[in-house]
Amino acid sequence: MAISPTTPARFGTVAIAFHWLLALAITGSFCVGVYMSDLAFSPTRLKLYNWHKWAGVTILALSAARLLWRLSHRPPALPADVLAAMPGWQQRAHRLTLVAMYGLFFAVPLAGWAYSSAMGFSIVWFGVLPLPDFVPLNKPLAEALLKPLHATLAFSLAALVLLHVAGALKHQFIDHDGLLRRMWPGR
Repeated sequence: MAISPTTPARFGTVAIAFHWLLALAITGSFCVGVYMSDLAFSPTRLKLYNWHKWAGVTILALSAARLLWRLSHRPPALPADVLAAMPGWQQRAHRLTLVAMYGLFFAVPLAGWAYSSAMGFSIVWFGVLPLPDFVPLNKPLAEALLKPLHATLAFSLAALVLLHVAGALKHQFIDHDGLLRRMWPGR
């Protein structure tokens, strides 16, 4: 497909900032989470766990702000020529992926918070703001259910993020339809 004759409408500055800030925070938190899970008990592991928890709470807060922004500011519609060129299954995959990612933006940090609470490790956001425990102390529940749930949800989000990136790259380098520019910072 040739470059679209009309430049696709761009997302607003706030939406773009939320997108890239969350992309960086989620990627960083995921990488730290994978790395720290195999570390032996040490001061470094404790620091990384705290950083990971702080990042999770920050991701949760940013996700709530982003969702509120999205609900009050409609995203630009996909251009008609792009929609016409996309098979129905791709349009459905696009919508499903976005809805699932938004759900996981909340589910992953909440599962991590629940796991931390059930293990008896309260979260003190950035070492300043103590947060209430999300669930009561229950180490068997934490180990048997909440830890694997948090990991499964995190890896599911990572898979969806990779699918999202692959779709964006397909539009940029195969379809040449300019969709990537809609969310790219700058003009």
